[in-house]
Amino acid sequence: MGFFTDAYDLFCISLVTKLLGRLYYTVPGAEKPGSLPPNVAAAVNGVAFCGTLTGQLFFGWLGDKLGRKKVYGMTLMMMVICSIASGLSLGSQPKAVMATLCFFRFWLGFGIGGDYPLSATIMSEYANKKTRGAFIAAVFAMQGFGILAGGMVAIIMSAAFKAAYPSPAYEDNAVASIPPASDYVWRLIVMFGALPAALTYYWRMKMPETARYTALVAKNAKQAAADMSRVLQVDLEAEPERVTEENRKQFGLFSKEFLRRHGLHLLGTTSTWFLLDIAFYSQNLFQKDIFSAIGWIPAAKTMNALEEVYKIARAQTLIALCSTVPGYWFTVFFIDRIGRFAIQIMGFTMMTIFMFALAIPYDHWTHRDNRIGFVIMYSLTFFFANFGPNATTFVVPAEIFPARFRSTCHGISAAAGKAGAMVGAFGFLYAAQSKDPKKTDAGYPAGIGVRNSLLVLGCVNALGVLFTFLVPESNGKSLEDMARENENENEDRNENEITEMGVRDSRTVPV
Repeated sequence: MGFFTDAYDLFCISLVTKLLGRLYYTVPGAEKPGSLPPNVAAAVNGVAFCGTLTGQLFFGWLGDKLGRKKVYGMTLMMMVICSIASGLSLGSQPKAVMATLCFFRFWLGFGIGGDYPLSATIMSEYANKKTRGAFIAAVFAMQGFGILAGGMVAIIMSAAFKAAYPSPAYEDNAVASIPPASDYVWRLIVMFGALPAALTYYWRMKMPETARYTALVAKNAKQAAADMSRVLQVDLEAEPERVTEENRKQFGLFSKEFLRRHGLHLLGTTSTWFLLDIAFYSQNLFQKDIFSAIGWIPAAKTMNALEEVYKIARAQTLIALCSTVPGYWFTVFFIDRIGRFAIQIMGFTMMTIFMFALAIPYDHWTHRDNRIGFVIMYSLTFFFANFGPNATTFVVPAEIFPARFRSTCHGISAAAGKAGAMVGAFGFLYAAQSKDPKKTDAGYPAGIGVRNSLLVLGCVNALGVLFTFLVPESNGKSLEDMARENENENEDRNENEITEMGVRDSRTVPV
């Protein structure tokens, strides 16, 4: 439910940006309805990414210092408070509303950022090695349902207000096309994200600390055994000597030893997540062109404000339903069968092929008769992003690093992804503008065009294939084997079955 809320909060803003433009930036007598200026649009859409990046680094580090459970509730409360505060953005003047909206969305993103490393780490430390990939991927797959819920809430809100406040199209009556009650629509959509987060808080607080953290990091084998007795509902007894023996030679995150053991792994997880998010988030650029091309969204001036929200939400919900959600759950089903490496290579490869297939004959796709083919190719790119690196880049960093660095390294990898998201969402927003200055969107300079942008994204995905070879396969291996927790100067111990949780039953408990 945490990840469901994360996705809802991050992506619901794209459903209401057009409405914000109409409400606060419509110029009386203008031919077209108002739209957010480029700098304001970038701030409203991107400030949550900035908060998420810093939250991933900070809470990732804090999760290794204070424990997963203590920090987990903190991030959720921040999300609840900031979701509500975002909807209560102060004032009626554009600058006041946008400034307070951006302020609270930054801190909302900060809380969401903490959810990434903590959710992945907690799930990996509770799961067994045979189904661990599916469990972590299932947490991440809730993003798809969060995006879907965002679209559905926007459809319901806009339809209800449209029925209650009928209004003409902008071209018929510009002032009447934006009923004052429209201001409540975007606020309610944004605030709804607080509800699932608030409902989840009690269960997060009831969950015990993971035994791996308690035993391997906090060095409290007795407490780890007690916690796991409660979770597994079997009697376990502590085995403290195994814990104190474990990793006698501790090394730091910035040490040569860490660099020797895990340096390339960290480079692999950060680079692949960075490259994936450039491509994944830039794909949203082409949604408005595709939706307009197939008639899902008519010209803005032919609709009133609430009708535009309804049409945008309906289109994004269809995309989520047909390609985003199925892609996530294909990963859940196959990740423990064919492994992380194969899924990531396949996903990046297919994304590369589809990007080049869209870019090279781009003029062909712009003809009305070929637009349906363009939509199918575009949807398949989304599908293979989710049945591919968008899921595996989340799973792998939670499995391959030592327990005392696990949350921190996942946070670093995720933050690299958000840096890529900012490049994808905003760098390509400018790059994809027409080369002809007369054909650019209002307020934007000339760019390299959609075709060249797609070619660049194809090359980005091809790089993702190469950097995937730096990431080890963790399928079917214990976390301690992947992290080399058991490695010390006495290699002859050859201990493959240790202290996954620093505990032992009178019979063997498989981990």
